[in-house]
Amino acid sequence: MCGWHLDIRPFKIVPGMKNLFTLLNDAFPPDMSLFSVSLKAVAETLQIAYMGTLLGLALSLPFGILGARNLFSKRVTIPVRVFLGAIRTMPSLLWAVVFVIMIGLGPFAGVLATVMYTTGYLGKLQYEAIEGINPEPLEAMSGMGASKFQLIRFVVIPESANHLISQALFMFEYNVRASTILGFVGAGGIGFYISAYLRYLEYDKVFMLILIVFVTVLVIDYISLKIRDRYLMIK
Repeated sequence: MCGWHLDIRPFKIVPGMKNLFTLLNDAFPPDMSLFSVSLKAVAETLQIAYMGTLLGLALSLPFGILGARNLFSKRVTIPVRVFLGAIRTMPSLLWAVVFVIMIGLGPFAGVLATVMYTTGYLGKLQYEAIEGINPEPLEAMSGMGASKFQLIRFVVIPESANHLISQALFMFEYNVRASTILGFVGAGGIGFYISAYLRYLEYDKVFMLILIVFVTVLVIDYISLKIRDRYLMIK
């Protein structure tokens, strides 16, 4: 039933292969003259993702703590979860459209869009991680008369630190990928160049930019893996 409504017809792929080969023929070889421009553009994309992830992480942690049901009552957790769900509803691309309208074109709009989505996404992951910690240390500290701040400082954050670091690294990887298309709406980064060259069907230039993004993502994945391994060894 879903296949009928979505007009899914696999046999359409076969004649479409001709168009794919035409695209690949136009894309190869990639235009190496764009190498220096590609590096500058991907550097801006990385900066957008880094600042957006860093600020979003800083904002999401308080919301994640306030949304944890093992720390606060429903009067606190429900409004926080509704708020996080609301800002998470819109993907970073739509947030970029909103901020471009508000403050104009440029990477600042991309940073703000990334901050909003990161806050909503990490906030949810964090309160779920906090709710999954061992309740015994919380109960023991509470029985000793510890304040809410002391519970958070000495139990919640240490117990959930591994999850929080993994979530932050994953979010940065995601934001790098997401930031590559923010330029399509004028929010800076390498997506601006990809969008411009696509309009003029200059696929060899587009392929060069995509190739740089691909290599960048592989490097980030490798560095993230090493950071995770290093942290786990310390633990």
